[in-house]
Amino acid sequence: MNELTTDLKLLHEETLNNLKSSKANNTLRAYKSDFKDFGDFCAKHGLNPLPTEPKIISLYLTHLSKNSKISTLRRRLVSISMVHRLKGHYLDTKHPIIVENLMGIRRVKGSIQKGKKPLLINYLKLIINVINEQKTEEIKKLRDKSIILIGFGGGFRRSEIISIDHEDLEFVSEGLKITIKRSKTDQFGEGMIKGLPYFDNKIYCPATNLKKWLEISKIKSGPIFRRFSKGLLLTDKRLTDQSVVLLMKEYLKLAGIENKNFSGHSLRSGFATVAADSGADERSIMAMTGHKTTQMVRRYIREANIFKNNALDKIKI
Repeated sequence: MNELTTDLKLLHEETLNNLKSSKANNTLRAYKSDFKDFGDFCAKHGLNPLPTEPKIISLYLTHLSKNSKISTLRRRLVSISMVHRLKGHYLDTKHPIIVENLMGIRRVKGSIQKGKKPLLINYLKLIINVINEQKTEEIKKLRDKSIILIGFGGGFRRSEIISIDHEDLEFVSEGLKITIKRSKTDQFGEGMIKGLPYFDNKIYCPATNLKKWLEISKIKSGPIFRRFSKGLLLTDKRLTDQSVVLLMKEYLKLAGIENKNFSGHSLRSGFATVAADSGADERSIMAMTGHKTTQMVRRYIREANIFKNNALDKIKI
């Protein structure tokens, strides 16, 4: 009997670990954060958050709609639903009171989402030039330049940038191969390889700068982008994805550029926009960025081509 109890306990613990592993850590944190906000709303109004009912969800979405984007409302709905599923409760997120309310909110607010600005070539070069002008150790300059250039050159998400290990790199005659073990849209770790060719202009070349960074840092294994301690001593601790955002915003500010509307996603969207403007087709852009659908890539292409074949050009005034 004791053996059976022990086996069941182990199976229970392993099942819980499997459930947690089915989602990325960032996703789980987002679920918890979103559900906490819903819980606070329920507590304030004397409502039960778990299990809840469609009417309460609809009230919460109306409450959120005053200061939040449609995308935020949809994400909160997914989070609340997922927490219910993980706790063994059923929640009908397709109930008419939720669906119709969302449609009404969308009509009132509009569905156009104003995203963060892409980091285009002119700003990318300004950032690299500003880094080169800083009166600091060369080791820090090379790390920061490599982060920005690799992030842009590979169309990386910021979480992917800081997840790169030395073992994921392969320098070949054509350039640099980087293996991405797992990403936001690759939860099962099938992986993908990105190829970054050498640039003629070595100042802005991702592969060249990364090679110099690895040489000066003497990193031979583990994370390639690491934190410095006091005195610019390199540690073995991996940078956080937030570090990528802070670095970019810091150098944008030093370059005299308003940095409020830039985010970690600006490197990725910047690559896609510049590639589209240069004539790359959606398939080749998706092969680099890892997008699974064409919706967002086509948006980048539309924005890049907004002044190409513009109908107003045909009007003579």
